[in-house]
Amino acid sequence: MPVVRIFSKVAKQALLSTPGCGCQPLTVAVRNISFSPRQVTSDASFHSVSFSETDHPKVLITGTYEASGFGLLQKRYGKNNVILSDIRKPQNSIFHSGPFIYSDILDYKNLREIVVNNRITWLVHYSALLSAVGEANVALARSVNITGLHNILDIAAEHGLRLFVPSTIGAFGPTSPRNPTPDLCVQRPRTIYGVSKVHAELMGEYYHHRYGLDFRCLRYPGIISADSMPGGGTTDYAVQIFHDAIKTGKFECNLRPDTRLPMMYIDDCLRATLEVMEAPAETLSMRTYNINAMSFTPEELAQELQKQMPELEVTYEVDPVRQAIADSWPMNFDDSNARNDWAWKHDYDLPELVQTMLNFFGSETRMARFN
Repeated sequence: MPVVRIFSKVAKQALLSTPGCGCQPLTVAVRNISFSPRQVTSDASFHSVSFSETDHPKVLITGTYEASGFGLLQKRYGKNNVILSDIRKPQNSIFHSGPFIYSDILDYKNLREIVVNNRITWLVHYSALLSAVGEANVALARSVNITGLHNILDIAAEHGLRLFVPSTIGAFGPTSPRNPTPDLCVQRPRTIYGVSKVHAELMGEYYHHRYGLDFRCLRYPGIISADSMPGGGTTDYAVQIFHDAIKTGKFECNLRPDTRLPMMYIDDCLRATLEVMEAPAETLSMRTYNINAMSFTPEELAQELQKQMPELEVTYEVDPVRQAIADSWPMNFDDSNARNDWAWKHDYDLPELVQTMLNFFGSETRMARFN
């Protein structure tokens, strides 16, 4: 799930509080904000807030429906300092994990009220339609992924927020070098999701250079999380296989067995996001970085899983739409700049990933299914 939905588990990542509803009461927002990038002069300058060790950022995360893994952020910054938000009713696990409020990224007034009323200092923007879902509804994807982003950029610049927007392997296309794919190269994606993410990268960097917006972006590989359901991404097979293995002992993959794509466990994804958000600005040689952990095929993942669950049956029924998307994406990411600039280092390789996912579901469930 190149996305995350994850800060799609992010897709676990950075995101108001009273008993019962989990959100602080909203009051009437002050309307006399004096500027925004929609009306600023060319020499305007914005500055992000700096934080002491005892003054944690107040983080708003957009797009947390069916997402998980934000506990790391809540633990680091304080439960009430990480505010989850979406336009849909959250899962119980999200609702009870900390503050949650309604936010619509297409409603500029709503976003401004949330930022002002809750004294937001960091904004983590996950709201997006993913690759396959976006291809099925291009108009909606264009509205959410591009128009929504413009609102986020203007709000962040107007209020001096530090802004994180995830990008994806889908930001590259068939003319990009695939193995490995460097940070800077030709980007000609062929999905509306990929096009919108290239747009996000370039607009974020433009706002950084033009307005001084503290914009930070990571290109996520496919993100694998145990406690969130697949959501229409091309790499979501790598999550679905675990759910199907536990429930039925059978899995039908919609990609060819030899389709190699870069992947990452959610804990690594969240930690990378925290690290780049906390990195001193002077250490960042660029504003958009590749990050990587492992690269594998469906066949390699199935073989590793079958070491623990030999009864698992895997078949392949290729979806031509998803396969065409996967064939245009990187096979492996070059993330040397992230490793050099802010000491990025992943913890999970394929064996650790499989063991961690199975541990999450529990050995008793597996034994009950196959005994």
